[in-house]
Amino acid sequence: MARHLVTSALPYINGIKHLGNMVGSMLPADVYSRYLRQRGHDVLYICATDEHGTPAELAAKEAGLSVAEFCAQAHDAQKAVYDGFELSFDYFGRSSSAQNREITQHFARKLQENGFIEERAIRQVYSPVDGRFLPDRYVEGTCPHCGYDKARGDQCENCTRVLDPTDLIEPRSAISGSTELEVRETKHLFLLQSKLQHEVEAWVARHEEEWPQLASSIARKWLTEGLHDRAITRDLDWGVPVPADTWPELAAEGKVFYVWFDAPIEYIGSTKEWSDLDPANRDYKSWWYEAEDVRYTQFMAKDNVPFHTVMFPATELATREPWKKVDYVKAFNWLTYYGGKFSTSQKRGVFTDQALEILPADYWRYFLIANAPESDDSSFTWEHFTATVNKDLGGTLGNFVNRVLTFSRKKFGDEVPAGSPAGEAEAKLGEQIAALLAEYEGHMESLQYRKAAAALRALWSAGNAYLDEKAPWLEVKTDLEGAALTLRTAMNLIHLYSVVSEPFIPASARAMRSSFELADDTATWVSPEQARSLDAVPAGTPFTVPPVLFARVTEEDLESYRERFGGSPEA
Repeated sequence: MARHLVTSALPYINGIKHLGNMVGSMLPADVYSRYLRQRGHDVLYICATDEHGTPAELAAKEAGLSVAEFCAQAHDAQKAVYDGFELSFDYFGRSSSAQNREITQHFARKLQENGFIEERAIRQVYSPVDGRFLPDRYVEGTCPHCGYDKARGDQCENCTRVLDPTDLIEPRSAISGSTELEVRETKHLFLLQSKLQHEVEAWVARHEEEWPQLASSIARKWLTEGLHDRAITRDLDWGVPVPADTWPELAAEGKVFYVWFDAPIEYIGSTKEWSDLDPANRDYKSWWYEAEDVRYTQFMAKDNVPFHTVMFPATELATREPWKKVDYVKAFNWLTYYGGKFSTSQKRGVFTDQALEILPADYWRYFLIANAPESDDSSFTWEHFTATVNKDLGGTLGNFVNRVLTFSRKKFGDEVPAGSPAGEAEAKLGEQIAALLAEYEGHMESLQYRKAAAALRALWSAGNAYLDEKAPWLEVKTDLEGAALTLRTAMNLIHLYSVVSEPFIPASARAMRSSFELADDTATWVSPEQARSLDAVPAGTPFTVPPVLFARVTEEDLESYRERFGGSPEA
């Protein structure tokens, strides 16, 4: 048994996330965590809402709430959606927690002690109309690199280039819209990343061969361009305050740490939130400090990769303390909406709360993972979604379960029939299932989600092929014992599906598994060797027929979805 630490990129606090956010970090992390737990590993899956920074202040202002009240409400709203998707976080924390404040300030002090922070006077955008300095995200304008006219002062959402507010063409205040901006002098703390270039390069070099090409190529691009010293404080009312014992003047001015400095530290902070709930039995440092026995896997979309492969590792290295650094970065491209970007700010695409209003979580979980944007961006269309759900979930898995259990109850009653001993067809099926299950395990271990979904789908299809070959509806007329054997074997397949499908479709897996009244059904996984025999559900086991697992998405449904959400990103 190994110890696995799993984190997914922190969802930002300003609003319910769209399906692109879900498939780009949290859902694949959940699928992997569930799989690892089923295989008997010790797993800690940590996430949190990312609550600091300019957008939180702007969203709170728009909602007419204090930032603290807005964030508390938004955290609960997001958590409710993630519960609806059955994301199995061990803890879902908040970056505004006392624990994150404590650890972030500790990191900053260590960086200062080690000579990696420098106080500098800089020229920063000031808005006379708003009567304040404007932190990066409070400034909007045109990106100098790609010409996108809604770029923010910290990063262009279109081309992902990191920016400074003074880089923008025709800048304006995000608060008032004023273009009457000035540049004035103010003091901020800078993380001297340039001094860490070689250390970070050496660290990345030790890992990039193992990482997916998407993650390693982004990290290498940043390192090739060179690490630059970056301001890690902002003029905001909401955030982790600069500690007065180290920087009294800046603390007196109300400086807070930049959200991208404290947000990755919240992985540790959230773990401490978790351990503080039961300190007698939990120790966050056992996962994060001198944790050589822990394998740490991070999940994120490609726009978050630079911060997690370069900037945060640089911060950890600079503390000169043995904080756990990521072992494997699973990076994703973007899920698009009919070829255009999902956008939280522009409310384009399907959002996670809306998805759950329409259909159960398993429909979405399966579709998103089976079409995960791993090697390239992938496109969500209602037509593709409907076809996948109806064919794979409804036609292949749901139909198999329903017709096997319904037909067996009709012909043999409410217990698994005995029938003949397993024959050549069952031996052949057992070998096929064992091979497919081994393939499925391999893809899950290597975090190849599309391939894992294809292997799982092939497992389901193998049952249908066996059933079509044996044709128990004909067999029952000439060989009652043979038909009973076929149905008993098929019921064992249903039980196997219920176990190995759980990472993808947990609610449906429970429904399948609970169909059989097995007193000692404690198996968390089925090995290929065990699967070969297909005998986990013995004859005489009582069973029930569950309600239809996956209702068909009709043409009328499809038309209503198109009408509500649009059939193209511009609609």
